[in-house]
Amino acid sequence: MTSEEPSTWAAAPARPTGVRHAVVAMAVLLAMITYIDRACIATLAPDIMRDLGLSKEQMSWVYSAFAIAYAAFEIPTARWADRFGTRRVLTRIVIWWSAFTALTGAAFNFVSLVVTRFLFGAGEAGAWPSAARTFSRWVPRGERGTVQGIFFSGAHLAGGLTPMLVMALTLVVDWRMVFVLFGLMGAAWAAVWHGWFRDEPAEHPRVNAAELALIVAHREPEGGHAEGWAYWRRLLSHRNTWALCVMYFPNSFGFYFCITWLPTCLKEKHGFESASLGFFAGLPLALSVLGDLFGGVATDRLTRRFGPRIGRTGLGAAAYAAAGGAMIAAGCVGEPVLAALAIASAVAASMFTLGAAWGVCLDLGGNHAGVVSAAMNTSGQIGSVLSPLMVTSLLAQTGEWNAPLWVMGGLYLLGSCAWWGIDPRKRIA
Repeated sequence: MTSEEPSTWAAAPARPTGVRHAVVAMAVLLAMITYIDRACIATLAPDIMRDLGLSKEQMSWVYSAFAIAYAAFEIPTARWADRFGTRRVLTRIVIWWSAFTALTGAAFNFVSLVVTRFLFGAGEAGAWPSAARTFSRWVPRGERGTVQGIFFSGAHLAGGLTPMLVMALTLVVDWRMVFVLFGLMGAAWAAVWHGWFRDEPAEHPRVNAAELALIVAHREPEGGHAEGWAYWRRLLSHRNTWALCVMYFPNSFGFYFCITWLPTCLKEKHGFESASLGFFAGLPLALSVLGDLFGGVATDRLTRRFGPRIGRTGLGAAAYAAAGGAMIAAGCVGEPVLAALAIASAVAASMFTLGAAWGVCLDLGGNHAGVVSAAMNTSGQIGSVLSPLMVTSLLAQTGEWNAPLWVMGGLYLLGSCAWWGIDPRKRIA
């Protein structure tokens, strides 16, 4: 052994630690719990409507109460996360929404259910932008689309399994206890997150120098948060902001249909029952898992090879066009299984764009990634508000389920055009 060997060993670069992967895993678990708590009410709706004596129109307002509150509090909560960090903000969000998930089981009439779901939505608002903010600080720039795809795949996997999970639970407990059980999951997550997570990688005791260097390479430096009306004027007047909002509206509109009225549509229009209903009601979100994963990987690879104009906006426009065609076809097909598969394919195609959509928000937003993504997601929540109300309105006017499917198909095609209006090379903030 020579005298130089110890110094050679000391100079060898350390392998990066993997704390960032654990952060992503915690965020994915958050996404899964979120979608379980959101989606379970659609499967439980027949029991809730029976016990509380609710009509379809009243149930639509229950669904929309969540989305109204979510949209109203989305940007303020994201602004808070941008300024004060997501450790505290996400802890508050999850504790709040978990409490009102459990309290949904205590509803005793229409008004109490609407108020509970409104407060549930107010508490959950900002969860997605806060996760995006977390990724902007913890995930290397070249991996952000992939990570966003993994994040949404976890959410949609949980959402796809929720109808079957709920049906299994209702064999042993009533619908009220289902909400209580789901609320407890979020409380456990919040305790772990607050104790373990840190807003900045440099603050985490388990992050070594090699991992820190990997994360911060090409990352926007912290600080320089714009304040006052000048910031809001820039955000609201920027062309990219409006293109993002128009683009994201149909994504949430179609998704919210899946977690509200799709089970009823499949039962009334196509006669699905029991196990087959649970399978096909969950299929759009189950297929979306693949769309999320492949879409996230694809947007990063295409961006590295061809630039963000093709890797982000080109991918999004093409996938939305496919979603529009499939949803319109679903309203024209009479064979039940083919129609259900067309709906699922349309939703999966729209979810293929999520890595690109949220990735471009991080590209455009910089230190204001939370607020930029919140602006986009607020538009989506407006779509969520209108989706169940539009369905019941069209049903009242036409008496059939085809019209809502055709409207959603048209919105996807409009969103395809909006994708081309986004220029990921022009920062908003």
